[in-house]
Amino acid sequence: HPSVLHPCPGRRDLNPKRKPPRKKTPPSAKQIAIRRAGSTSARELVHPRSVARRADDLEEVRAMLAAGEIDVAEDELRWLVGGCSVLLEGHKLLGQIAAGDKNWELARAHFAYAYQLGLDAATRAKHDGTLPYALTGNRDLHEAGRGLAEALLNLDQRDLARQIIDQLLVWDPTDPLGVKELRNS
Repeated sequence: HPSVLHPCPGRRDLNPKRKPPRKKTPPSAKQIAIRRAGSTSARELVHPRSVARRADDLEEVRAMLAAGEIDVAEDELRWLVGGCSVLLEGHKLLGQIAAGDKNWELARAHFAYAYQLGLDAATRAKHDGTLPYALTGNRDLHEAGRGLAEALLNLDQRDLARQIIDQLLVWDPTDPLGVKELRNS
């Protein structure tokens, strides 16, 4: 009987020491996505599970930052983003630390990485509408974008800063973070 010879129909490798191949996670499960937010045309960023698994670690980092333990928080954030490159909040926080030290090149790099994660998600979704700051999933993107614009202005890259500002205003015309003020800086 065939089932006696091949306990797993369709499986040809009967080596008991060899593990079956792991199912690969689809690329979309490792990327930030966008979902409709209610019945409006507004959208919200949806972060992958790898980000959700680091929520407790990020909470600890926020507590470290609030307690003034900047160096320890920075080390923890570097470790976190090293293990999860799509950790948008982690890159935003590293950018804020660098901006606090007036290290504008490093701030620009971290803010730009975080901003690019959101921009890539919008591009993949072919979404050119709003990503309002009021929706929790979008806040880090907007804060990173504002930080990026400030860093670019401090690096005298005004044209690029204006492009970032313009995109932030498309995503949220209500301008909750006051990015219009930066446009004339």
